[in-house]
Amino acid sequence: MATANGTEQKPELISPLPIWLMGFGWSPVGVGGAVTLMAMPQLLSAQHVPEAQIAALTAFALAPGFVCFLFGPLLDWRFRRKSCAIGFYLLGGLGLMMALLSVGHLAALAFWEFFAQLAISIGANALGGWFSSLVPKKQAGALGAWFTVWNIGAGGATAMVAVPLIRATSLTTGAIILGIWSTAAVILLALLPCKAADGRLAHESVKAFASDVATILKSRIVLWTLLIFLSPVASFALANVVGGLGRDFSTAEATVSLLLGVGAIIAGIVGSLAMPVIERWVSPRNLYLWLGLIGAIGSALVIVLPRTPLGFAIAAMHENIFQSAGFAVAYAIALRTIGPDDPLAATQFSLLSSAICLPLTYMQIADANGYGFGGVSGAFAMDATISGAACLLLLVIFRHFRRIIPAG
Repeated sequence: MATANGTEQKPELISPLPIWLMGFGWSPVGVGGAVTLMAMPQLLSAQHVPEAQIAALTAFALAPGFVCFLFGPLLDWRFRRKSCAIGFYLLGGLGLMMALLSVGHLAALAFWEFFAQLAISIGANALGGWFSSLVPKKQAGALGAWFTVWNIGAGGATAMVAVPLIRATSLTTGAIILGIWSTAAVILLALLPCKAADGRLAHESVKAFASDVATILKSRIVLWTLLIFLSPVASFALANVVGGLGRDFSTAEATVSLLLGVGAIIAGIVGSLAMPVIERWVSPRNLYLWLGLIGAIGSALVIVLPRTPLGFAIAAMHENIFQSAGFAVAYAIALRTIGPDDPLAATQFSLLSSAICLPLTYMQIADANGYGFGGVSGAFAMDATISGAACLLLLVIFRHFRRIIPAG
């Protein structure tokens, strides 16, 4: 946020840790995603659970990423954001452990996956609102990139070792280790400063939620940002189901784990850290749309790949690189909309983060239907068609209304 003389207003509190290390606070999102979206589909596939059912369970597990914005008032007013981030991350680790222990009981599995993802999402939203007050706005792009690096990197490492760990030890041992690993970031969070909570009672916060959301929505830049995030332009939801497609590409389980792990880590580094550099020439909003369009073309080309381990590796790398790049830009856009010491920072970040997550849910369902009609080709064709069309439409809209749209 700029002051009257054009200089950027500095946050009241400054992080004592470098930006790259602050990004580790986002790692529970990656670990939770790896267990839910990569390891779990492999474990269920080994039990011969139908792919459509696996996709439905995965989509249900992603739903908390959208509905968690309802908890925004508690993160801004009733409790300190630091306490919320730590507490909900710990609950998320418990939920992941119970989900793994319930892999043979699909109803219980669905509940614990939903519980874990809801807790992690709330914790991440608290962290987003908190961290936005610890760095200048000009560093939002770097923070968003490092969020994604640790998200994808921690997720990739988890995806690489989760199933082999369970096979080498036992389901119980693996579940406990992965649950504890998902909470490692709370050690870092304990070292960072945070302002005290507002102190109002929780029921007062809930009553005020609608009016505060209305206040946020009066901002034109927030409204246009929501339009982008709610559209399926750069969700690359196929990255979340590719772990269950190993058999379609004649790829062994161990190879799938290795490719997803190494591929996700490389994607996290290349896709995320390239974005702040490209943003020097392309605005984050336009970059987000162009990423979606180019990525959709790449997804369409996957259809012609041979159904071999090499084809699987190319498909997995493509989806993960573009998804990580999309997340890096999306978080940068979201962080830039929040002013320093904004009292509604967590509520606003929750709203935008939920919008980012919603396309992952409905595109997961669309891709599953595409798979049901035409297997791997149907899934990739469905994803490429919907996201590509959305990108083209939004590029036309933003070009037509560029004079009334706030810069972003």
